[in-house]
Amino acid sequence: MARPLRRLGRGAAEVTTLAPSKSQQAYELLHERIAKGELVPGYRLVLGTIAAELGCSTVPVREAIRRLEAEGLVTFERNIGATVAAVDAELYLHTMETLAVIEGAATALAAPLLSAVDLAEARAINAELRRCLDDFDPPRFTQLNDRFHAVLYERCPNPHILDLVHRGWNRLNAMRASSFSHIPGRARSSVEEHEHLLDLIDAGASTSEVEKAARAHRTNTLNAYLAADGMPPSPL
Repeated sequence: MARPLRRLGRGAAEVTTLAPSKSQQAYELLHERIAKGELVPGYRLVLGTIAAELGCSTVPVREAIRRLEAEGLVTFERNIGATVAAVDAELYLHTMETLAVIEGAATALAAPLLSAVDLAEARAINAELRRCLDDFDPPRFTQLNDRFHAVLYERCPNPHILDLVHRGWNRLNAMRASSFSHIPGRARSSVEEHEHLLDLIDAGASTSEVEKAARAHRTNTLNAYLAADGMPPSPL
């Protein structure tokens, strides 16, 4: 993102912007493509090709790749070079288990505060998710899924719980863990569970009922992911 730079002119302040460095451009380009699943795990990152696309030398590209490596998105192997890293299954497990607990609580606490407009927005997003099932696009589905859940938990009155939820989602995004790329068959069940959760909230269900449904929804996605990797289900 371009950085604002304030310069003083005659009697007034002028605001100009500094273009992002080539290193930052390379970082943002690669991060976005990895996050969207355009660059899959094991994909080899060729410095010269990336540099040519950006119209720069390989030096800023190498700097960008080092940043991505520090974030766990890229690995470097001798005689192979830089490749897109696989999702850390254990980190994904721990993050999703944490989210099952804290997001379930946040959604339950937010439920009584959701307005008719909020619920209508969530239902509209879920309807769009349902339409996505016909011509399935995992990154698009994941983006809409994120928006759906944000509508339900953002009104949580406990700022500490909400902060933990944000941290969990940020960690998932850093892992570019689009579960639905790995388990596309889970998407249809997820949409139905969304509908059930909305019906509970709309009917004024108890906090414990909403929390239980929200936690089960997150755990179901986790267990489908673990099953696809031949791993046992979460004890949650």
